[in-house]
Amino acid sequence: MSKLNQLIIKFDYEQNFKDDDFYVSNSNKHIFSLLSQWPRWDKNFLNISGEKFSGKTHLVNIFIKKFKGIKLNAKSLTNEDLKIIKIHENIILENLDDTINEKLVYSLFNIVDLENKYIIVTSDIPIVNIDFSLADLKSRTKNFLLQNIEKPDDELMFALILKYLSDRQISIDKKLIDFIIKRVDRSYGKIIDFIYKVDELSLKRKKPIDIKIINEILGE
Repeated sequence: MSKLNQLIIKFDYEQNFKDDDFYVSNSNKHIFSLLSQWPRWDKNFLNISGEKFSGKTHLVNIFIKKFKGIKLNAKSLTNEDLKIIKIHENIILENLDDTINEKLVYSLFNIVDLENKYIIVTSDIPIVNIDFSLADLKSRTKNFLLQNIEKPDDELMFALILKYLSDRQISIDKKLIDFIIKRVDRSYGKIIDFIYKVDELSLKRKKPIDIKIINEILGE
C-alpha cells in the first residue's frame, strides 16, 4: 500500500484528520479543507453534494472521527432521532433527496438553527436543486453553504483505479492506468463499474490484465 499512500496530497492538517484511504485532489480538496476548519464556517448549515461513489460518506466519517457528532440517514429519520440530536453539536444527515419525510427534515433543520448546532447534509445534487413539496423546507435550503465534489481529475482517477484494483489483488502497469484514464468516462460510478468488469474478466480468463483486456472492456 506504500505506492497508494504516496498519491495522497500532503496538507498541513492535523495528523488525526488524515485518512490514508481518502485521496485529496483538486476535485475535493476545497471540501476537505473546509471540514478541517470547523467551526470557523460562514454558516452552520453545510451541504456536500456529489455523484454516487464520489466520497461524501468518507468525508463525513473523517469529520466525525475528529470533531465528533451523530450521523443519521435522511430516508429513515424518525421523531426519536430529533430527541437524540439534542446532546450533539454536530449532525450529519446523509442521502437527502425528494423521497424523505419533509416535515421531519424541516423540524431537524429548525432544531439546528434554534440551538445553534452544526449540520452537514449529503446529497447527490445540490440541496437547493431538490424538488421539495414543502415550501418552508425549500426556503430553508437557502441557508446552506453549498459544496460540490467535482468530477475526478487525472490524479484522483489514477489513485482510485490503483486502489480498487489493489483491493482486489490485481496488479496493473502504470502505463495501462494512464491508458484507462484517457478513455474511461470521467465519473466515479463509471470507474467503479469498469473495475468490476476488469475483476470479473481477469477471474474468468485467469490471466494478467493487459491492453487487450482493457480495450475489450472499454469497447463494450
